[in-house]
Amino acid sequence: MIKRAVPLLLTSLALALVLPAVAPATLAELGVIPATTPPTVPSCPGSPCLAVSRTTGFQLKVAKQTKLSFAPRSGTIVAWTITLAKPNASQIKFFNANEGGAAEAGIAILRLQPKPNLTYKLVAQSPPVMLQAYFGKTAQFALETTIPVKKHDVVALSVPTWAPALALGFGHETSWRASRPRSQCTSTNALSTQTVIGGSVQYYCLYQTARLTYSATLISTP
Repeated sequence: MIKRAVPLLLTSLALALVLPAVAPATLAELGVIPATTPPTVPSCPGSPCLAVSRTTGFQLKVAKQTKLSFAPRSGTIVAWTITLAKPNASQIKFFNANEGGAAEAGIAILRLQPKPNLTYKLVAQSPPVMLQAYFGKTAQFALETTIPVKKHDVVALSVPTWAPALALGFGHETSWRASRPRSQCTSTNALSTQTVIGGSVQYYCLYQTARLTYSATLISTP
């Protein structure tokens, strides 16, 4: 037994010397920041009760932290998380009637284009999830089909109807961008959600003093 073990041990050592070291994959949560003042809490059922409505958006900045929704390295998105307010019955009825139906959302992967300015191409998206069952909670959704991303891709929140995932009351240094046309930055009447894979949209509209309450889980490529 001893004579047999020695050649096996030498073979294992030789393989260890020949094979390159493999860097481990790392896990990161895009969009998560330390505690803020005021707290990052979605606004409903308070007044005003505001929601993300019929658009695709991503957080650009929170105080001194920038590019919170940008992938720091290439990898795979395996899940996304959203913190939802708990609107009351009359607020739910209002949003359902005026914003295209029951609350739902998913994530979209955007890639910045060289021109025109602020143009992003949609390279992938997750299926939308119905949200009302999760009102008042933080819910995480594992992706049945994971989504590959490249370094600097943006993970955006895609909302075909509405989602109570908007925290208010921050300073002007906090901002997010949306896919609405420049002429409709103050209106939610028209559907502006970016849904065509390979299509490009200019993200003209910048909203300050508010924060989108979502994040995504990235496993980086070793």
